[in-house]
Amino acid sequence: MQKPEPTVTKVPRADNARVVRKLLFIVVGMFGFGFALVPLYDVFCDITGFNGRTKNEQAMASTRSVDTSRTVNVQFLTRVNKGMPWGFEAEVKSVRVHPGETKVVNFLAHNLTGNNMVAQAIPSVAPGEAGLYLNKTECFCFNQQPLAAGAETVMPMQFYLDPDIPDHIHTLTLSYTMYDMTAHATPDVLASIEQPAD
Repeated sequence: MQKPEPTVTKVPRADNARVVRKLLFIVVGMFGFGFALVPLYDVFCDITGFNGRTKNEQAMASTRSVDTSRTVNVQFLTRVNKGMPWGFEAEVKSVRVHPGETKVVNFLAHNLTGNNMVAQAIPSVAPGEAGLYLNKTECFCFNQQPLAAGAETVMPMQFYLDPDIPDHIHTLTLSYTMYDMTAHATPDVLASIEQPAD
């Protein structure tokens, strides 16, 4: 007895071409989404304060009244990125501030190398929710910081906490990480570096 031959369904070439086009469209879409993910994440962090992002732009001076019934402890942490030969620290480890009150804290930087360098400080805040209420009216983190070989500098940071900061936030930590930006600095920034007096 002869076995019946299996039936083979032939797929038209047009169907194959349509599947290939769909797959290519999906691959391009996935690549585009991956490319846009970082800017979308940055926007999300800026809006929500998630991941400790602070508004890295100059705020207007506070015109709101000071809430003297509350005090928030603001702590300062500093570090330099791995391999960056600078000293970097806050003059004080923490300050107590009333919401709405303007405070100034100085940070000290010291270029420990024999070369002129340019650095940039990147801030973050913990808890992340507090980043929405921290307003910096002046900050060294807004710009790159050129510093001559062996030189030291004092960098002020002026800030206030929005009086609407939630009652459950009693302490916030403002951290700065200093990064070496010398390789990315423009020639005019490097030319602006003043040599320390002998």
